[in-house]
Amino acid sequence: MQKLVFLKGLSQQITRSVPKHHPNTPFSHAHSQFYRGLFSSSVPQNGVLRNALLKTGQSCGLGEAKIGFLRSQFSRRGFSSFSNPHGSWRYWFQHLSTDKVVLGLVVSNVAVFLLWRIADSTFMLKNFTISVDNFKSGRLHTLLSSAFSHIDQFHLISNMIGLYFFGTSVGRTFGSGYLVKLYISGAVLGSVFFLVYHAFFSPSTKAHKSGMTRIDTSSAYGLGASGAVNAIMLLDIFLFPKKTLYFDFIIPVPAILLGIFLIGKDVLRMVEGDTQVSGLAHMGGAFAAAIAWAQIRRGGGGGRLLRF
Repeated sequence: MQKLVFLKGLSQQITRSVPKHHPNTPFSHAHSQFYRGLFSSSVPQNGVLRNALLKTGQSCGLGEAKIGFLRSQFSRRGFSSFSNPHGSWRYWFQHLSTDKVVLGLVVSNVAVFLLWRIADSTFMLKNFTISVDNFKSGRLHTLLSSAFSHIDQFHLISNMIGLYFFGTSVGRTFGSGYLVKLYISGAVLGSVFFLVYHAFFSPSTKAHKSGMTRIDTSSAYGLGASGAVNAIMLLDIFLFPKKTLYFDFIIPVPAILLGIFLIGKDVLRMVEGDTQVSGLAHMGGAFAAAIAWAQIRRGGGGGRLLRF
């Protein structure tokens, strides 16, 4: 969800187009930090991860039967437990196709990406990034708005590819409204995990407790749809672990192996100190997927997923 770059004089940098060198090369600034991620990494060979997974193969007959069963269950449940006194929210989503919802999410992300090019950088930092400082200042909307925010095009493209392939699968199985709630759940939990890490567990916080020089963690800014996309992607993998996915669009692998690889990669990032990509924010999305999977296994997850 997030990649670390240092911000000093960001107002001069943000409105310019992203540098043409490798997209994961940090901008050089002095005090503040940026996180982004999911399919992005500062290590060039990790570029293969950006192109991983996103083309599904034929499901076996058992997988198709499961999909049919789940569709019938959720079509009957609909939004019965997603309470709305006026019913307009429920009615609106019931009449939106999955393709339209996915397109709407993609367009929203692209719109914020373009906004970074034309809007005041201070406004964008305060309203479209997640940070300890923003949270303490009462800008709680950044828990969600940061999940529509990208600065470089490769980060945006990789997340939107994941959203398209896996979002379409989840939406067609459980409905467009469920897809939106899962996106929101992954986004918010990813932001919460990011905040907890930088408030209590980041290397700079530990250095401060040891009396060493400390970078102010309140100036670490997170942005990106990776927590939300991780939730959508991993739920699909949890539900259909034997489904064939194409790693790097070429190599067919069982979905479960890809899921293990992605989670393992994020755990490694956490162990290494989360220096460039916020693995813990990704794990927030994975946690949302695990909750959704557990609810579905109990037979009632679709309408009650982490109410907002």
